[in-house]
Amino acid sequence: MELVAKILFIVSSATYWVLKDGTRHATGYWAEEFANPYKELTDAGHEVVVATPGGTTPNVDMMSLRPSMAGGEQGALDLEAIIRDAEVMRRPLQLSDVRLEDYDAVYVPGGHGPMADLSLDADAGRLLTAQLASGNPLFIVCHGPASMLSTRIHGVSPFKGYKVTCFTNDEEEEVGLAPRVTWLLETDLKEKVGVHFSRGPVWEPYMVEDRNLVTGQNPHSAAVLGERMLEILK
Repeated sequence: MELVAKILFIVSSATYWVLKDGTRHATGYWAEEFANPYKELTDAGHEVVVATPGGTTPNVDMMSLRPSMAGGEQGALDLEAIIRDAEVMRRPLQLSDVRLEDYDAVYVPGGHGPMADLSLDADAGRLLTAQLASGNPLFIVCHGPASMLSTRIHGVSPFKGYKVTCFTNDEEEEVGLAPRVTWLLETDLKEKVGVHFSRGPVWEPYMVEDRNLVTGQNPHSAAVLGERMLEILK
C-alpha cells in the first residue's frame, strides 16, 4: 500500500482587492488552481488540509467559473463539482494554528486574493519561511507568490536569489488590470524579494523548480504543479 501524504493548502480568504482608484475588485482564489491539484492529490489517496488567514472560509473568484475562463461549460461544471465536494474548504484551519511538522508538502494557489491578504500576512510569511528552510516541498502558483512578500524581515526575504515564476505583468495587462492596480506581482517579486524571475508564453503552463521550491506561472500551470507534487510525494 502506498503511503498517504498530508498536504497543506494555504488559501487566501480575501473577497476583494482595492484598486488604485479606491474601488473594490471582487476576487478570491482561482477555481482551477485549487480544484485541479486538489483532485489529483485526493484521487491518488492523499489528504488535503486547508488553512486561511483567520480560519475564514475561502471565497472562489466567480470569474474563474465562467465558461470562457474554465475551458467551456463542462469545464466550469467540473470545477464547481470539485469545489462543492471539497468539504475541507468549509472548515479551514487558521494559519496561526498550523503545525508544519504535520504536513509532507505545502501548496499555495492563486487568484488575485493573495495580493490582498497573503502578501501582508505574518503567519503566511512565517510558514513559508519555515517550509523553505525545512527542505520539504513548497509549491506556489500564479498570484500565490504574493505570499513571498510577507516573508521579508527588515526588507530581506529568504526567497532572495531563488528561481521563480508567477503571473506575469503581460498577463495582468491582458486581463485589463495592470493599469488599475497599485502594484504588480512580477515587478515586486523582482524588486522587493530579489528573485531570479523567468516565464513562458502568456497563458501557457510554465513551471520552475529550484531546490524544494516549485512555482507556476498561471492558472494552467496548476495541473502541472499537481502532477509534480504527486511525483515528489511518491
